Amino acid sequence: MLQGQPSVRVLVVDDYEPFRRFVCTTLAQNPDLQVIGEASDGLEAVHKAQDLQPALIVLDIGLPTLNGIEAARRIRKVSPDCKILFVSQENSTELVHEALSSGALGYVVKTHAGSELLAAVETILGGRQFVSSGLAGNKSFEVLYRPHPHEFLASPAPKTREVTRRHEAHFYSDDASFLDGFTSYAAAMLDAGNAVIVVATGSHRESLLVRLQAHDLGIGAAIEQGRYISQDASETLSTFMVDGLPDPARFLKVTGDLIVEAAKAVKGEDACVAVCGECAPLLWAQGNADAAIRLEHLWDEVAKSHGVEVLCGYPMGNFQSGVDTSTFDKICAEHSAVHSR
Repeated sequence: MLQGQPSVRVLVVDDYEPFRRFVCTTLAQNPDLQVIGEASDGLEAVHKAQDLQPALIVLDIGLPTLNGIEAARRIRKVSPDCKILFVSQENSTELVHEALSSGALGYVVKTHAGSELLAAVETILGGRQFVSSGLAGNKSFEVLYRPHPHEFLASPAPKTREVTRRHEAHFYSDDASFLDGFTSYAAAMLDAGNAVIVVATGSHRESLLVRLQAHDLGIGAAIEQGRYISQDASETLSTFMVDGLPDPARFLKVTGDLIVEAAKAVKGEDACVAVCGECAPLLWAQGNADAAIRLEHLWDEVAKSHGVEVLCGYPMGNFQSGVDTSTFDKICAEHSAVHSR
C-alpha cells in the first residue's frame, strides 16, 4: 500500500470478542488499515458488508447463525469488490479449499495469526492468494518464497508433491514481537501434546517462560516431563563451533541428543518435536554470515531427517541496514517459509 492512499476499510468478524480485539489491535499496526466495523455472527457480517461496503473482511468460519463460508458466498453477492481473508482455527485441507472456493483470497490459521495476519492482508490486497504457513505440513499446499521478509504466500500444490520439512524463519521488529511469535508457537505446540526445545538468549528464555506460565499450560509439568527444554543459545553454539564455523558432526550429536530426549516425553503417532531457536541469528548479529548460512543448512537437514519443526527468530533490523541481498537470499533459501512481524 502506498503512502497517501485512502485507508483500507476493514470489517472484522469473529464470535469471540477477545480475538476480535486481537485482530483489531494487530491491524492497527498498519496505518493504512481502518477497522470500520465488527460483527459476531455470519448473518450480521452479511448485513454489515452490504451497509458498509468494506474493502476487506477478516472472517472466522465457526460463526453462529450463519457459518463463515456461507456468509462469504453471500457477501460476494452484496459486496462484490470486497476481498475476504479467513482467519480460523480449522486446518483441514477440504475446509481450506471450500473456504477459498467461496471467493476468499486468503486463509490464516489462528495459531499463526500473530505472525501472519498483516502479511496476509498485504498479500491479498495486492490481488494474490495467501494460505497460512500453519498449513505447510499438509501435502496439499506448498509455501512459495518471495525474496523479501515481508512477502510470502502459499498456494495449492500438485497432489503428488510431498512437503518434506517445516523449517521457518521469523523476522521480528522488536523483542515484543519476537516473544509474541515464539510464545504463540510454543503454546500451540505444547497444548497439542508436542515437545518444544527453546534455544535462545537468557533474557528471551526468561521472558518466554513467564509468558507461557501466563497461558496456564501447566508449563511446570511440561518441564518435569521433558516436553519443554530450554537452553542458552551462546552456550549451545560453543558445543559445536570450530574455528568460527559449525562442525557438522558435533552439531548433529548435540541436536540429535536433544531431540531424542524430547521425543521420549511425547506420546501418540501424531506428536512431534519443535525447536524454537536463535543460534544462527546470533551468528548473523556477530557478523559471521557464512556460519549462519551453514548452520541454517544443518538445521534444514535435521528438520528433514528427524521430522522436527524448526522456527528461527531473526531481528529484522539486521536485514534493513544495507544487507547483502545474496546473503539474505541464502538465509531465506534454507527455510521452507519466511515471515515477519
